[in-house]
Amino acid sequence: MGETRRKLTTIFCADVQDYTRLMGADEEGTLATLKRCREAMGRLIESHGGRVVNTWGDGLIAEFPSVVEAVRAAVDTQNELAGFNARRPDDGRMLFRIGLNLGDVIVEGDDIYGDGVNIAARLQASAPPGGIVISSTVYDQVRNKVAVGFEFLGPLMVKNVEEGVPSYAVRIGDGSNEAPSAERSAAARPSPAPAVTEEARPGPGGRRLFAVLGVIAAVLIGINLLSWQGVFWARFPVLALAVVAALAWNRGQALFDRKLAALAIVALGIIGINIFTWEGRFWALWPVLGLAAVLGLRWSMRR
Repeated sequence: MGETRRKLTTIFCADVQDYTRLMGADEEGTLATLKRCREAMGRLIESHGGRVVNTWGDGLIAEFPSVVEAVRAAVDTQNELAGFNARRPDDGRMLFRIGLNLGDVIVEGDDIYGDGVNIAARLQASAPPGGIVISSTVYDQVRNKVAVGFEFLGPLMVKNVEEGVPSYAVRIGDGSNEAPSAERSAAARPSPAPAVTEEARPGPGGRRLFAVLGVIAAVLIGINLLSWQGVFWARFPVLALAVVAALAWNRGQALFDRKLAALAIVALGIIGINIFTWEGRFWALWPVLGLAAVLGLRWSMRR
């Protein structure tokens, strides 16, 4: 038994979606395909400075000293396997799920253990077929260094970890599993162009939209005041513009679940209408209660 020590490393976990079904349909063919895919994966892992730690059944664990190279290896792997699967029938495709985590692990000989590995395995299990899911520790290191998009998935519950692990889905191209083009392969190289960032700062297009909406709101308020007849009618279009601005902000933010935030924004808009048309009855309670039920159901079904 080798010496036991600890180190910080990037863990790469992968397995095959529906492996049992594939084996049941064609055992020898599935094993041959698995071998071919693993060889391709091992070659890409090695080319990015990684090391295959272990394989079992349809699973594989690797580690990388560089977080950026681990993400590049995962992207290149899914791109290459997408090209391989594009030439196969739908029911014979071998789709891998990949999870990446940067964490402290226990090293014993050539093997690695600990919560860092467990988190990577849980991220991999939550990834879609042909997809990649990364932890926030990986995201923080690579968000401005790889030309892929990220979608915040919220906290992922992991056994023996008290708090949920914030996770992100990596968006490669348009997210489909078609064969990668030469341009897409090149796009896997570093370029500071992530789809979203954790700070959720609006881009130039978002700032222009907010400025336009602000100008429209100011003009409407000005018209209302200049033609004052005792009714502040501008409050309704201004409220609608505020809801539109909030929904536009929500499309680019990564602090909260976007669908949950959109429902909350709509609920606030409904409450605003109720307040502006107040006749002594809080009728907004019922639609807001319905939205709250939807929010609760969605939250309970999150990974």
